[in-house]
Amino acid sequence: MANSFSGRGNLGAAPTLRHHDNGTETVAVANLRVFFDRPKPDGNGNFEDRGGFWMNVSLWGTRAEAVARLLPKGARVHVEGELFQSSWTDRETGEEREQMEIRASHVTLDFARVDSVQFRNAGEEG
Repeated sequence: MANSFSGRGNLGAAPTLRHHDNGTETVAVANLRVFFDRPKPDGNGNFEDRGGFWMNVSLWGTRAEAVARLLPKGARVHVEGELFQSSWTDRETGEEREQMEIRASHVTLDFARVDSVQFRNAGEEG
């Protein structure tokens, strides 16, 4: 991937799940709003914030369903994927709009802020 992205951040809201009909099947899509921060060590064992940025992230398929079901607002996540620019016409103003987004291949929980994990048995529906 020439335009690959990898970063850690916090969910600004719980993921939203929708379903997209591509003509042959219906596919789940999770939309996430993530703040990718830039904490840097301050030399005293702490970290200081060096700014960051918000990005919209989309994740497709069964992973989308799991992310939407399991991750709450504020969850610390690691996102890997591809950067792309989307464009559309604003319905209210008629103006052309553009923004950079991430199409994620993986969204994983950052375990630094997790207290417990519960696993289900293989083959159980989730």
